[in-house]
Amino acid sequence: MNLVKGLLLGTAATFVATAGAQAADLPLKAKAVEYVKVCSLYGAGFYYIPGTDTCIKLGGYMRAEVGFNTSAATEGPAWNGNAGQQNRLQNQAQYRARQDLTLDTRTATEYGVVRTYFDSVFTWTTGGTNSTVAGGELGVYFAFVQFAGFTFGKAVSQFSTPWNGTPGNIGSNLIGGDDTSTGIGQVSYTAQFGNGVSASISLEDPYGYRQAQGVQNVFNAAQAGTTAATWLLGTGPGTSINYVGGTQIPDIVGQVRVDQAWGLFQVSAAAHQIRASYYTAAESSGHPGDKWGYAVLAALSLKNLPTGPGDTINVDGTYADGATRYVISGTNSINNMAMFGGTSAVGAYQSIALGTSVDGVFGNTGDIQTTKAWGVRGAFNHNWNPYWSTSLFGSYTAVDFGGAGGALYTTGLRNAVGGTFTGNPNFNVAQIGTVTRWTPVKNLTFSGEVMYTLLDQNYSGLTSNATSAVGSKPAGVRYEFKDQDTWTGAVRVQRNF
Repeated sequence: MNLVKGLLLGTAATFVATAGAQAADLPLKAKAVEYVKVCSLYGAGFYYIPGTDTCIKLGGYMRAEVGFNTSAATEGPAWNGNAGQQNRLQNQAQYRARQDLTLDTRTATEYGVVRTYFDSVFTWTTGGTNSTVAGGELGVYFAFVQFAGFTFGKAVSQFSTPWNGTPGNIGSNLIGGDDTSTGIGQVSYTAQFGNGVSASISLEDPYGYRQAQGVQNVFNAAQAGTTAATWLLGTGPGTSINYVGGTQIPDIVGQVRVDQAWGLFQVSAAAHQIRASYYTAAESSGHPGDKWGYAVLAALSLKNLPTGPGDTINVDGTYADGATRYVISGTNSINNMAMFGGTSAVGAYQSIALGTSVDGVFGNTGDIQTTKAWGVRGAFNHNWNPYWSTSLFGSYTAVDFGGAGGALYTTGLRNAVGGTFTGNPNFNVAQIGTVTRWTPVKNLTFSGEVMYTLLDQNYSGLTSNATSAVGSKPAGVRYEFKDQDTWTGAVRVQRNF
């Protein structure tokens, strides 16, 4: 027993001596902890970065959705590809999951606020690029610096309205106006005149939204190919040879906006250079001269409506000559529509409607013949109560090739598909839809949307029976030119933070 007591006392003494030695090594006074402080200068959610006078905010959303009878996400109508052909290769339901992350920093200086903004998305989509079992895509929506009224980087075009392509809808395929909701490279300056009045001027990169290489927004109808699939699949006449020249001069954009308690009024204008590569694949063949196209927009938003608190009406109208992408725009900008359907015409296999939206057409010689387009788009947004809301939206779009451009296009089409059909490549697109939203708790919304799309084309008659195979369609059959329509739906759940 005495031995045990001796061992315990010795152990305790050792611990006390060790603790005393360690305590002697500690500083007499610990440094104060620097806690993150709330920054109230720029609204809720901002905090000071420790040790600086810069405020930062982290935000974003998590979204899961599914579209029905679509050609692309989100809710791209079945107007081209396998969806347009209505064959068994189409994915009838297209799922998407997306995580969006935003980073917003602001610092007050003697020149005003210096702001940086970054918005990136991680996306998985049925049939999407790299969207394998555990794959996906990374996207950069916005990345810009703002200083003393200037914006440098990737941001929404100064031409666009605040609602872009979604005056009330949730999808990104309501055409009839401008939509740069994932950002466009620019150097812009905005002057604030007070009372909500501002004006902007901008030099913007035309490559992505306005003149993407390979989408054939200007093409040589005489060199576009003589196979039916080239013209009837909606993949773009002349995709085997790129007739789009590289960008030379940025789009020149101006905007004036009045944004007040009653709503918003905006007018915008843009100048857009049209450049072809060459008359043929060889540079020795020469090229048509460059031309300038343009686009103008007027937009109106009304708030404080008598129908209820928070209700709004958003509407915009756009006209373009040689700048079609300002009217038929968006993250899934449609260059060629090809919709197949049934037919009652004797000797025809199926019917088809074509809609090609290009800045201009040219032949083996001569100038570019510009295409004109206009569109009207809008929505009425109504709140039933704090938890439920409904939007009714629609648009109308018209594309006109003109006499010379239409003749060039029709000659190329007839050389490819034969037949004795008549008419021109002009077309109209009408869209109408509705979406209802349920927000059971703050920042969590469930949405259900349905949209009808009509493609009204201007050819009549039949193609030749010598038509080659078109996608999954057989060779040696005839097609009747006929208007086509389709329904599209989508369901979405989104959590903002």
